[in-house]
Amino acid sequence: MIITFEELQAFLDEQFPQGAAFGSLQKLGDGWAEMKLEVDEEHLRPGGTVSGPAMMGLADVTMYAALLSKIGLVPLAVTTNLNINFLRKPAAHAPIWARANLLKVGRTMGVGEVFVYSEGVEEPVAHSTMTYSIPPEKYRN
Repeated sequence: MIITFEELQAFLDEQFPQGAAFGSLQKLGDGWAEMKLEVDEEHLRPGGTVSGPAMMGLADVTMYAALLSKIGLVPLAVTTNLNINFLRKPAAHAPIWARANLLKVGRTMGVGEVFVYSEGVEEPVAHSTMTYSIPPEKYRN
C-alpha cells in the first residue's frame, strides 16, 4: 500500500470535500477500501428505498479510495466506466456501506468491483464494476 488511511483521509478532505456527501472512509488496505454512508431523507426515493444515485456515488468514491491505495494521491484519476446491478432493496433508514476491491491496475487503467451492503441485510444490495483512467506521470499532481 502506497498511502496510509490518514494520508488518504486528509487528501479527500482537502481535494475532494464534496465526496463526503457520498460516504466516509472506514478502512483502507492494499488495493481495497471500505466506506459507509449514513442514509437520511435526501438519499431516499419514493417507495422508501435508498436511491440508485446514492448507491452509485458511494460505490464510485469507494473505488477511487481503493485505487489511490495502489497508485498514490492522484487527483486526476477518473471514472471511465461504471456498471451497477441493484440486487435487492436496502433498508430505508439504515446505513449502507461498500467494499471495493481492485482486480487489475496497469499504467493507464484500473479495474475493480464494489459490493454495496445495507445494515441489517445479509446479502449485498448492489454490485458494481468500474474502470478508472490513470493519468500519465507528467499530468499527476
